[in-house]
Amino acid sequence: MEKEVLIHVRGLQMMETDDRQEPIEIVVPGQYYFRNGSHYLRYEEMLDETSKPTVNYIKMSPQGVEVRKQGLVNVHMVFEQGKKNMTFYSTPYGTLQMGIAATGLELEEKEDGINMKVDYALEMNEEHVADCYLTVQAQSKHSSEFTL
Repeated sequence: MEKEVLIHVRGLQMMETDDRQEPIEIVVPGQYYFRNGSHYLRYEEMLDETSKPTVNYIKMSPQGVEVRKQGLVNVHMVFEQGKKNMTFYSTPYGTLQMGIAATGLELEEKEDGINMKVDYALEMNEEHVADCYLTVQAQSKHSSEFTL
């Protein structure tokens, strides 16, 4: 896969309390590289119009997924099948303690792209708040197969 890629990130949080769903979806240009058996993606996103971009790093391997955000919000989330990982989600409004328990991990590697899906349970301050999923699709910018 080429270094310059288009990255499609899609996620959904299904809140237990009021059947609300909070979808997120972005398509952004980014960079890809492969090192030591892991796939890496880097991209920037604007969380609001007044701040600097938040830099996102995603590391994917058959063993798990890591998502790191640095900027307006800061977090390092680790998704490993059958294991709960704790982290802190820092925002300009304060810091929350999060627990992430991956219930499903799929990684599909292709010559010109990569697809990853994670299903996980989300805890805030040691209380289950949502069942979520995250999908990441990355393909070379010039690939004819890129679809949303």
